[in-house]
Parts: sequence; C-alpha cells; structure tokens
Amino acid sequence: MRKYLPYSISSAAIRYGLVCGSQAAMFAFAGTTAFLLRFDFSIPSNYWRDFAWAVPIWVVVKTLTFQLAKLNRRGWRYVSFVDIYRLVVANSIASVLSCAIILLVLPQGFPRSLYAIDFILCVLGTAGLRASVRMLAELARTRAAGEKCALIYGAGDAGITLLREIRNNPRLPYHVLGFIDDSAGKQNLRLGGVSVIGQGSEVAKLVAKLAVDMILIAIPSATGAEMKRILGLCRAAGAECKTVPGLAEVIEGRALARQIRDVAVEDLLGRTQVHLEEEQIRHALEGRVVLVTGAAGSIGSELCRQIARFQPRSIIGFDIAESPLFEIDREMSQQFPSIPFHPEIGSIQNRARLEEILDRYRPSTLYHAAAYKHVPLMESHVFEAVENNVFGTHNVAVAAEEYGVADFVLVSSDKAVRPGNIMGATKRIAELLLASLQNGHTKYVAVRFGNVLGSSGSVIPIFKQQIAAGGPVTVTHPDMRRFFMTVPEACQLVLQAAAIGCGGQICVLDMGEPVKILDLARNLITLSGLRPDDDIQIQFTGVRPGEKLYEELGTVLEGTVPTSHEKIRIFASETVQSFAADEWLQALRGICERRDLGQLISAIRVAVPEYTPSAALLKHLVGKAELSPSVDLRPSLAARFVAAD
Repeated sequence: MRKYLPYSISSAAIRYGLVCGSQAAMFAFAGTTAFLLRFDFSIPSNYWRDFAWAVPIWVVVKTLTFQLAKLNRRGWRYVSFVDIYRLVVANSIASVLSCAIILLVLPQGFPRSLYAIDFILCVLGTAGLRASVRMLAELARTRAAGEKCALIYGAGDAGITLLREIRNNPRLPYHVLGFIDDSAGKQNLRLGGVSVIGQGSEVAKLVAKLAVDMILIAIPSATGAEMKRILGLCRAAGAECKTVPGLAEVIEGRALARQIRDVAVEDLLGRTQVHLEEEQIRHALEGRVVLVTGAAGSIGSELCRQIARFQPRSIIGFDIAESPLFEIDREMSQQFPSIPFHPEIGSIQNRARLEEILDRYRPSTLYHAAAYKHVPLMESHVFEAVENNVFGTHNVAVAAEEYGVADFVLVSSDKAVRPGNIMGATKRIAELLLASLQNGHTKYVAVRFGNVLGSSGSVIPIFKQQIAAGGPVTVTHPDMRRFFMTVPEACQLVLQAAAIGCGGQICVLDMGEPVKILDLARNLITLSGLRPDDDIQIQFTGVRPGEKLYEELGTVLEGTVPTSHEKIRIFASETVQSFAADEWLQALRGICERRDLGQLISAIRVAVPEYTPSAALLKHLVGKAELSPSVDLRPSLAARFVAAD
C-alpha cells in the first residue's frame, strides 16, 4: 500500500480543492453580478470587452490574495468574528490590487461603482459561504448515544466558550439544553443558538421538566459564597455538577475538555486568581541555578514546577525523603525535559552534605522549604523540631552565604505569629536568624502564609479518607478557623515575594478570610454527594496540643507596609545582633545535647518572648519537675539577643 500513496489523492487535498474552487466561483459570481446590477441586467455591447477582462482579473488576484493570507486553510466550520475581519481586510487589498491591474489593461476604465459593488458582494459571499458551512455543521450535529443532557449555569463569556467547545469537541459528551443565569436582563436571550431559560432559583423545576443529567457551572469569577449557593441549588435539584475553574488555564495550554471537573472544595473558598508580575520573576530566575530544599514535599515540589516555567539554567531538588524525591524527578523530566533537574538526597542538619551540594552546583537562588510542620507531632518531638527547623535552617542560611547564593527565601508560617506551639516558635526563630545574617551579601527573605489545601498532613486528605470510610469526620473544635490557600497559589506568591523582597524582610501573603474547619468538613461531605449529620456524622475531638482556635498573620506591633503586589505585604520586624544570635545558638546546642526540655523552653522564650508553651507541654514539664528558676536563661541573654527596635 505504501508505494501507491504518492499517486493517491488525500481527503485533505480534495477538501482544499473544494474550498479553492468554491471560493473562485464566488469571486466570478460577484464580478458578474456586479456588472449585471450596474447595468440593470443588460450589459451594453461596448462593456463586454471590459467584462471579459475584469472578471478573470478579479478571480485570479483575489484567489492569490486569499492564498497568501492563508484564508483557504482556516476551518470554515469554526469561523469567528476574527475570520470575518480577516476576510474584509483581504477583500479590500484584493480590490485595490485588481483596480490597479484593470486600469493598466483597460486605461479608459469603466464605472467606479462596479468596484464598490464587487467588493460588497465578495465580502458578503465569502463570509456567507463560511457561515453557511458552520450553520450546517451545527445543525447536522445530533445528540449522540451516551451524551448527557446538560444546562450551563452562567451565560457569560465562559459559558459561551464552553458551549462552543462542547459542540466542536467529541471528548465532551454533553447535549446542552439551555443556559441558566441569575441576571434578569439575560432571560430569554439566545446565545449561540441556545436560550437562557431561567434563573438559579428555577434549577429544580428545570431539571425535573427537562430531565437534566448534568449542570456545568461556568462562572470562573464566582466567590466562595456564590459557589456554595449554586452548589446547594444543584444538589437540591438532584443533578450532578461540574465546573470550569478558569479560562486562564486554557491560555497556559490546558485544553478546556480537561478542565471540566467536579466542583472542588477549593472553589468554595472563593480564592481569586493570582496575577503575577511575570517579568519581574523571570528576571530573578531565568538562566539561574536554583536550589530547593524540601523539594519532595507539597510546597517544595510545586515550587520546582513553578520555577521551571521561568527557564532557569537548572534546578536542584534537595530532600531526605528518597521515594518522593524519585517521583518528583520523574515528573520534572517528563513535564520540563529542557530544564535539567538534579535530585539530591540529604539532610539540612548535615552541614558537610549541604556544602558538598552548594560547591558542586553553585546556585544563585535558594528556596528553603524543608521543615517539620506538623503541630501536634512537634509538641511531642520538641528537640527534633529545634534541630531541624532552627539548626537546619541556620546551616542552610550560613552555607548559602559562604557559597555565594544571591537570594535566599525561607518558607515560613502564620504560626510564627505569637506562637502557641513549638513548630511556630521554631519558625519565628528561623525568621530572626535570617535577620541576624543579613549583611548585604546574600539577600534573605522570609515568606509567611497559612495552611495549604491538599498538602501532606492537611485536613482535606484526612477528611476525604474519613468520608470514603463512611465517617465519622473528625473536627477538633466547632470554632476552629484557619487561613487557607491552594498549593499553586502559595508557590506563585512565594516566587513573587522573593522577587519583591529587598533582604531582611518578612513578606506576608494575603490569605483572605479565615475558614471554619467545620464548614470545610460540611462542604466536603456535600461535594461527595452526601448529607452532613445524616449520611456522614461529624465528631468533635477537642483541640490538640499546640493548636490555637485562630491563627494570626501579623501583630499590631510589627505593622505592615504595602508592596507593588496587592496580595503581598511586608512586616517590619525587630532585628537580631549576630554575636548574640551565635551565643544563643551555642547555648541551645548544649541544651539539646543534654536533652534538657525545661532549659530548652526557657531558651526559646528568650528568643521569642511572645511564645506561650502549650498546656500539654507545660503539664509534661511540671509532671517531671523540670522547670525551675535556676534554668531561666532570660536574665543573662535576653537583653543581648533581641535588640531594641
């Protein structure tokens, strides 16, 4: 079969020939009709010679012009207003060129109205041909077997784009019956041949009347409250729901067919899309070697993905977890084959290993995301939290300066504000240590934000497991609130904050409004198609060690300073004298070697006076009679460690 292919005519060639032939026929028809209309369908004999020259010239010139403009290769069934504009421009150019050639061949010329009539007929004819093909293609499309009857909630740009994609994409098995929109002004309008048939309050009636299987929510700008209301209406009507999260993802290369998905709990938070100053970030990352510690974790791995978008020279992923590091290495190789990714195993507590990596790759930018973050677990592993989050961070920060790292970014936490647990206290100490190291060589910046949806150890995966098991879903306290953002949003803003920060600063991300964990649990149960308290029970287990009911992003004393980005602010923070920090660290190392918990708590309170040990930790200390005045380090070190503002 292969040897006969050169002599066969493909369907594409046949289709292209039909396009060119029908278009040439339209040009000839327009020219002929122009003469007939101009002379009342009776062309005088003295104009027959003009007619015989003009029509072929029009056909040839316009065919060549359309060919050069590549209008013959654009699918007619997908014609849009942009294509119509291109048709008008091409017809205008072709008419001007034709006029010039005709005047050369026929110096005496003929009535100028012929050119205008021909131009108008050509525009109407070529546009009409394409519109007819699109109309016939859409009329010929019938409901295929297996398609679900659907309503599109949202008659805006996203809804119309979704309707067009459904019609043209066989991967979207939906038959759209109509639009739903809460705007009274859009009722009974026809958009793309489909009517707006009701408002949100009529969803239940429409679903029952039209036997609707699916409601596609196409309101990317909806707030969390609006999404909750819409979801409640759809669930009450008994229809399945899916959503289009945002057309910006189409621009980034993700097809709309893959965007239509179940409504997620992230949609109900109402987080607005992050707008990045990409040129600023690109300037900070393009062509650079970037090191990410904790690269196998939720934040670290997403940082690697986001960084790769800005074309660094290479990325080094440093982590102690072997299997997750192997997975992110595979993913980066598949998704970003042109960006070298170097997985390196090691601990931030191992100074020699850190220096080995820094000496080998000589990174100019370092994102430090490696840390112990689980609050209750760290309350029972205090020494491990200090050794990793304090000593480990100090190791990375000092080594970064020694090996010429230009930008150092610490991923911090909202729990560092008036900390009530060891994890938050160690994060605050890490921030203070960076401030003590700021000397104009390496730029140290800390970035604080709250909980991240879907990250390792977060409530969402736990709730999903509990729902899958039939419940109960466990919530610590009915009034427990937390700040939340998605992993991509957090990492994008970390990159932006790093580009904005000037060194020695703490950047704080806009976390929006705090979310009640109880509401999060109820929403997740509802999204699973179940009813809270009926199908799935919710149990309150009590506040865990080290947890606070509310988290704060900053204290009144710190104050905030706006930046060029609306979602990033800078906190003024007290500085730390480097010699005092070194002395304090030396004392802290000795305490950890002795495993003296009482002295450790006292030393932490020297560095972070606002730290309040949890009741569980104090009870443990009192029970062992470890806390005594003789071990209070505050009189000897407090005045020297924390400098005055």
